[in-house]
Amino acid sequence: MPGSVGWMDTSSEQGAGRTAFVCAMPMELAPLKRKLGLQRTALPSMEVFEGAVRGRPVVAVVTGIGTARAERQVTRLFEAVTIDRVVVVGIAGSIEEGIAIGAPVVPDVVVDGASGTEYRPERLGSEDRRGKLWTSDDLITDDEVIAGLRGDGVVALDMETATVAALCEQRHTPWSVFRCVSDRTSDGSVNEEVLGLSRPDGTPDTKAVVAHLAKHPASIRALARMAGDARLACRVAAERAVEAVSLSPPGR
Repeated sequence: MPGSVGWMDTSSEQGAGRTAFVCAMPMELAPLKRKLGLQRTALPSMEVFEGAVRGRPVVAVVTGIGTARAERQVTRLFEAVTIDRVVVVGIAGSIEEGIAIGAPVVPDVVVDGASGTEYRPERLGSEDRRGKLWTSDDLITDDEVIAGLRGDGVVALDMETATVAALCEQRHTPWSVFRCVSDRTSDGSVNEEVLGLSRPDGTPDTKAVVAHLAKHPASIRALARMAGDARLACRVAAERAVEAVSLSPPGR
């Protein structure tokens, strides 16, 4: 049965390389589900989605927002399923000037903002890797801090990738990252209040959204634009990731 745990275990024994797509939020997973026809599978410790790219099995998981949730869910994934490669897929906030919404973020280095540890993703597909992606649980909006990061070669910010990278390297598992720009620090569109409109699991907090609009009724257009930008970035990131996996050699 394609949706069974046994299917996922035996496929690796038969030589089929398995890739795990890791997303922080359901909206990042949504275009992968549509593109690959992923089907939900309930494991004892978590929910995953499974399918195939060019006949090779893949799984996908949503971790929730932040390093702690990423660590917990990816650890569970490694314990539940045999994984040959991990690909982080989703959105990022750009700190570059003039960058377009939906522009790819395929970094040469991922930095853990808390420890300063640097991780280098495996090259996958034809995308050129460039710059550094900075992972932190803190929403960084201070202009001086951003200028310092930019001067150190950081091009974008996220909240999960370095943690996923650390877990993969502990297990000697190749990993890559395909994110796309959903917002820019230069326009000031994302702040703590806006960030609070999402629950920790990455789903919208309807009550918080209603309260925000009651307090800031003129922000409805801005929120709608941000939602559209995020959907675009999620779709492009998923397309890039799937294309890269489809171009990879069998068993890698």
